Amino acid sequence: MLAGCTALALALGATACGGDPVAPAGGGDKSLGGQTITVAAVWSGAEQKNFQKVLDAFAEKTGAKTQFVSTGDNVSTVVGSKIEGGNAPDVVMVPQVGVLQQFAKSGWLTPLSKTAEKSVDADFAPVWKNYGSVDGSLYGLYFKAAHKSTVWYSPDALDQAGVKPPATYADMLKAGRAVSDSGLPAFAVAGEDGWTLTDWFENIYLSQAGPEKYDQLAAHTLKWTDPSVVNALTTLGELFSDKELIAGGQKGALATDFPGSVEKVFGPDPEAGMVYEGDFVAGVAKDQFGKKIGEDADFFPFPAVDGGKAPVVSGGDAAVVLKDGKNQKAAMAFLEYLATPEAAAVWAEAGGFLSPNKKLDLAAYGDDTTRETAKSLIDAGDSVRFDMSDQAPAAFGGTKGAGEWKLLQDFLRDPSDPKATAARLEDAAAKAYKG
Repeated sequence: MLAGCTALALALGATACGGDPVAPAGGGDKSLGGQTITVAAVWSGAEQKNFQKVLDAFAEKTGAKTQFVSTGDNVSTVVGSKIEGGNAPDVVMVPQVGVLQQFAKSGWLTPLSKTAEKSVDADFAPVWKNYGSVDGSLYGLYFKAAHKSTVWYSPDALDQAGVKPPATYADMLKAGRAVSDSGLPAFAVAGEDGWTLTDWFENIYLSQAGPEKYDQLAAHTLKWTDPSVVNALTTLGELFSDKELIAGGQKGALATDFPGSVEKVFGPDPEAGMVYEGDFVAGVAKDQFGKKIGEDADFFPFPAVDGGKAPVVSGGDAAVVLKDGKNQKAAMAFLEYLATPEAAAVWAEAGGFLSPNKKLDLAAYGDDTTRETAKSLIDAGDSVRFDMSDQAPAAFGGTKGAGEWKLLQDFLRDPSDPKATAARLEDAAAKAYKG
């Protein structure tokens, strides 16, 4: 289910509200002096701390005060209850396309100002405007993005096996077998967290079937029983069925959560050479295990499958303005600020952040590896595709122990019948999209 929120934020769960409003410092034009905006987001820990720097910079620039509220995972439930209680935040950072659409269709959102829309048109690839729009109106500004087409590896493990980062999926499995032959299982797979398995599938499907079919499957105008789905599951099954390639085999993978999968590669006692997941792997490797990104931990782009293009799957957090917020003017001014490279640079410097804003100078990022990831996201332009499970109804694409998460866990347990798995996925999708 991960889109723009990182896995780590999800793992940390709900936290309390963010305390007293933050008063502005000196400087800026002080045009919003005396006004306070409340901003709600899933972020906690380091992400909340770094976003607070963005809020502080806005306060300094405009004279407004800001208050942060952490929603935990259940953004729609928390925001819905706040609206009902007459205590709606002014701005919400929404981590899923499906939730943004739900908010818009419920009549909760105010369309973006012409100023913000002009910035989006000029400085973002059209795909980001598309994901922020509902029925032709732009409601969401994508401020923070995730690059979910990165395979992270231990340079020592690849060196020991005598292999280089691969350019094709077939070469990646071949390199994995060489790593395994050198004494270390190739991949740590976080099978306990079903969302990581959806990400594996989405990267293979986007590369193998192409963007057009990806969009159709995401909208469920193409059935999951389509041969392209069976083909992608067959490709994924080649990895899942090879006990040499997966640390702990299928049983071990199903008992490994996302943080655990990163620890298996970058922790004190390595159990695997590589882990596939988004750019946020770097934050865990660096903050929890003291790895120097680019030296002790590095990545290669998720490789092209069967002659297709290398995929770029993304997630992201979109800022929206709630109609029931108490301060529409200041809230919209905040979104106009978030649309600028100036705002993106604040968090880029702090780390753990990617911006889809083309005008942000890559020098704003704190290390070469993050610069490379950010450049890959920007260079992908309109070929970027948003995490498919995040576009689906939550019952299919975002619920633990149900829908796509559970069915792909079942497939990891027994990958012998891709066609039967595709049929089960279609049954679950048909029910969820009708609802």
